[in-house]
Amino acid sequence: MAVNILVVDDSLPMRSVIIKTIKVSGYGSANFLQASNGREAMRTLGNEWVDLVITDYNMPDMDGMELISEMKRDETLRCIPVLVVTTEGSRTRVEEFIQKGAAGYIQKPFTPEVIRTKLNNILGEIKDEESVESRNEELDF
Repeated sequence: MAVNILVVDDSLPMRSVIIKTIKVSGYGSANFLQASNGREAMRTLGNEWVDLVITDYNMPDMDGMELISEMKRDETLRCIPVLVVTTEGSRTRVEEFIQKGAAGYIQKPFTPEVIRTKLNNILGEIKDEESVESRNEELDF
């Protein structure tokens, strides 16, 4: 299943970790776009077809919560699911993400299995790729 995933995080190494983890999770054929903050993500969303946005919460210029709010105000972008991946773990913060319209939430650190479960819930079950258990590729971050 080829999907376009926009990964938004102010840390380039973290974007790389997220992308590699997604690939190992069974989404190896996904196409990845990257942005370093919400404002850059909005520019990318205006120019590219995106099936899923994975965003950090804490970022300069426009954080993940503001990105979700901006997307929900836009008729075209409001239907794109947003998965929040962050160190923020308070129940209040998680509820706030969901109320703003996030499709899901993952707390750092995370495993390929957690990513796979969340992506399957949001995008649908993977049918044409190897499962995490059958992959011989290792995470070497």
